[in-house]
Amino acid sequence: MRAALLLVWLAAIVAVLLPFLRRPLPGRATRTDERERDELVKDPVCGTYVVRSRAVTRDERGSPRYFCSTDCARRYLSGV
Repeated sequence: MRAALLLVWLAAIVAVLLPFLRRPLPGRATRTDERERDELVKDPVCGTYVVRSRAVTRDERGSPRYFCSTDCARRYLSGV
C-alpha cells in the first residue's frame, strides 16, 4: 500500500515538473536558433556560400544581405 502511494506521489511530482524541465534555459540557444545561425547563405557578388553566423551582414531596405567579406559588401553597396 505504501509503495502504491509513493508511486502516485512520484507521478504527481513528475507531472508538475515536466513542463519546466522541457523549457530551454535562459540564455541558451534552442535547436531552431542554432539551425538558423548555421544556415548557408549565398554572397550576391561572388556567389560564395557562407555560414550565416560568420557572414558579413548589411541591411538593404530592411532586409539583411549576407556577404563572404567586407570587400564583397562594399562592392555590392557601391553598385560595382
